[in-house]
This record gives sequence, structure tokens and C-alpha cells, in this order.
Amino acid sequence: MKFVVYFTLLTSAVHAGVLRKKQSCPQVCDASQCPVLAHACYYEQLKDRCGCCVVCAAGEGETCGPIPCGDGLRCDPVREKHGGLHSTCVCASSGPVCGSDGRTYPSICRLKAENRRAELGEIPPVIFIQRGWCESGTQHPGSMRFKYNFIADVVDKIVPAVVHLELFQRLPFSNEELSVSSGSGFIVSEDGWIITNAHVLTNKQRIKVELKSGSQYDATVMDMDQKMDVALIKIEPDVSNPLPVLHLGQSSDLRPGEFVVAVGSPFSLQNTVTTGIISTAQRSGLALGFEDSEMDYIQTDAIINYGNSGGPLVNLDGDVIGINTLKVAAGISFAIPADRIRQFLAESYDRKATTTRKKYIGVRMLQLTPFLIQDLKERMAEFPDVDSGVYVYEVIHGTAASSAGMIEHDIIIAINGQSIHTMQEVSEAVQSGIPLSVVVKRKEKDVSLTIIPEESDKYH
Repeated sequence: MKFVVYFTLLTSAVHAGVLRKKQSCPQVCDASQCPVLAHACYYEQLKDRCGCCVVCAAGEGETCGPIPCGDGLRCDPVREKHGGLHSTCVCASSGPVCGSDGRTYPSICRLKAENRRAELGEIPPVIFIQRGWCESGTQHPGSMRFKYNFIADVVDKIVPAVVHLELFQRLPFSNEELSVSSGSGFIVSEDGWIITNAHVLTNKQRIKVELKSGSQYDATVMDMDQKMDVALIKIEPDVSNPLPVLHLGQSSDLRPGEFVVAVGSPFSLQNTVTTGIISTAQRSGLALGFEDSEMDYIQTDAIINYGNSGGPLVNLDGDVIGINTLKVAAGISFAIPADRIRQFLAESYDRKATTTRKKYIGVRMLQLTPFLIQDLKERMAEFPDVDSGVYVYEVIHGTAASSAGMIEHDIIIAINGQSIHTMQEVSEAVQSGIPLSVVVKRKEKDVSLTIIPEESDKYH
């Protein structure tokens, strides 16, 4: 028993001697014997406790003692579960802090360490913003932002059904297209019916529709009421993927002072949002200077710019109560009421069911004049020697003219044995409904074509 006690004491003494040896400092510092740092120091570089070798300072939560703690940290003893003690670096300033990257750091010391990494080029720099957590309002239902951000909720609901319209015009003497204007619209049916303003589409030849998802379609004008300034266009989406739609509300129920949201794509920026209130639910078109106008407009102080035209004006339920139409001055804008849109859609349906359909061959043309003939001859070496006729500068693919073999740059000189000099003569022949025996001048040859006009339920 005495031997065991003696051996235990001897072992403890040896162990203590080893520790003293490990912790002792050299009498002379030889920097060449110092170990090379194996990695970058995220807290800072310091001299060791002997003041000889450069070491990486211990970071927050790391063991300290032989290695000093970094700036802003202190070395505190911590009792282990089995009763022993060890020392750990803890931040002298406690509590979480918010960084400019939106992350919450457990302490200012941890944020400083992150900035040290930034200095080493590993990550972008992080700036101290505030003490406390980087919590957003949506994480706290009791916050003002969470409780009162109802406008954002409306926008989230409606923007998938708001579309951007880009209008193109084809140059008469080339195949190039020029983007000439833009506007807005909104989807009213899952199969691709879209409402916009008629003035947005005036004199444009191709309409490109872009959805919020980024999908793009060419659109066809199906109906238009210039007086009411409403148009109906159609795209052909994938039937397996129904489009998001907006529902028409009751504009007759509007009250002055109601909140409204105007959405559109001014200056080619999708889904620009403005808000305001209803100033007047029924402003007479005659009072606005529109002659022969029988329509009342919705007046709002929500800003409506040129590119907003055709976009929806909605209430806080996300129902369309009007089409953004025009801005008179700052704080004075007008929208076409949803009740009139509903009337337009009903009348459009009736027109399609009862009216005789137009005939259509599918060409875009120009009437030749002496000035135009001279200009075309200068541009085209093979332009034929003619003094009149109708110049075809575009043949639409898949139409009657295309199927019959008509091509671009043909000049229509006769139809059914009658000489052709004007576009009106071509239109009258097409609307007659009978098959057309057409003679075109193609370079220096006369080419005979038989074209059978098609019926179209589309607006041309």
C-alpha cells in the first residue's frame, strides 16, 4: 500500500515537472526556431506568451492559455463535466449583433473575425449595423411591417397576370422590325385572352406579350373599340399550363377614398406599382373634353404613366376595377371602369356571333407612287419597270397569299382581269369573296396566282 502511494506521488511530480518544462520560456528567443503559421489568422496575429514567436490568436470558443486570445476576447476558466478546468476565449462584449450581410452574429468578436476573412479576400466585407438580431418584420407577426403591408399582399396576388406589351413595326423596304412602343395589359382567361387600351395598339403590326414568368408570345388583335379605348388580344399558351387571370370587380360599388393599386410596365419595366385612392368614382368624359363621350371615368391619384396604359387598376381584394388610361397632371389620373370592360366583352362576343366575317389574304402592302418607285429602284437593283401597282412588302406565313405562292417584293398589277393601281382596289376585290386570279410583277416576269380569300374572326 505504501508503494502504491509512493508511486502515485512520484508520477504526479514527474507530470508536474513536464508541465513546467512545457510552459517554460527560452532564455534567448531564436525566431528561426518558431513554427511557420499553417493558415491565415482570422482573429489576429500575436506574440506567444513568451513574447518570442508569432502565433494565431485564439478565437471565440477556442482554448486559450498557452495561446493568447484575440482582440476583444478574454481568457476565462470553464469547469468541465468531470470536474476539471480549462480556459476558453470569450467575447468581452456579450450579445448578438447584426451585420450588413443580413446575418446575426453571436457577438461583435465573431463579426470582427468575419471581417478578418474579408481582409484576406475570402468573402465580401461585413459592417456592423446594430446590436441585436437581424430579424425582418415577416418573422414577427406583431411588427408594423407584418401587420400593415397589405399593398404588397395585393401586388403578390395580381402581378402574375399582368403582361408587358412590346409593339413592333416592320420597315417597308427590308425585313427588319423596329420596336416602336410598349404598354401593359392583363389576362382575363386561362386560354390567353388579354385586355389592354386600344390606343396602345394603334398602327402597330406585331405585338409581343411577355409574362412575369418570362414566357413570350405573339398576340393577335381580336376586337377593338377606339371610342371606349379598349382592345382585346389573344395569345396561344400551352393548354397544359393554364395562365393566371384577374377577375373583373364591380366598379359601380366604388367609393371615394378607397385604396387602389395601379400596376403596369412603364418604360419597359415590368410590374411597376403605384398606389393611391379613388378621388372620384364617376368623372364624366364630357367634363374631361372627350367629345361625344357617354362614359364616366374613375379618377385616382395613383400615378399612371404612358407605359402603365392598359394595365389594371385593382382594389385591395385584387379585383380589377378599371384599366389605367391616362394621366392629366400629377395626382390626377383616369381609368376606364370595369363595368364598361364587361360591357365591351359582352358586345364583342355578340359581334363575333352575328357579324359577317372579313375576308383576308394575308399581305401587307403599299400603293406605288412615282416617288416610291424611284426610291425602290435605288434600293433594289432588280426592281421591275412599272409605273403603278401595289407593292407587297410582307406575306404572312400560313395565309391564303402565302399558300398561293405570293412572295415579298411582288407587285400586284391585275386582279380578275382588271388593272390594279390602289390598295383600295385590292381590298374591294378581296372582300368580294370570290376566288382571285392575281397577276403580279416579279422582277421582269408576270406571274399568275390563284388566291382564295379566307374568312377571319380576327381584327385586322
